[in-house]
Amino acid sequence: MKKSLLTLIFGSALFLAACGGDDKEQSTGGETAAPNGEKIVMQSCTTCHGGKLQGSGAPALDKLGAKYSEQEILDIIINGTDKGMPPSLIKGADAEAAAKYLAGLK
Repeated sequence: MKKSLLTLIFGSALFLAACGGDDKEQSTGGETAAPNGEKIVMQSCTTCHGGKLQGSGAPALDKLGAKYSEQEILDIIINGTDKGMPPSLIKGADAEAAAKYLAGLK
């Protein structure tokens, strides 16, 4: 019984961690602050692209800005690629913030 309960709790924690959430930080005025691109990338991309974005089964992203513009990166985030990148893993303002952050990595 204890082992199955522990497995259920651990599995639930992994599921919730993978799903993420609405990580928009709140400003003091109650308005939503701009999304943090680095934080979004580290939460959403490191599983496939490596903890330091050095590549790990998926291409390295640590110098992506030297190869692609911010708009090209945003297009990849939104539409995915035929080489395995699924579309829309990050959406809206979070996708824009992630693209801006990645474009700065050179």
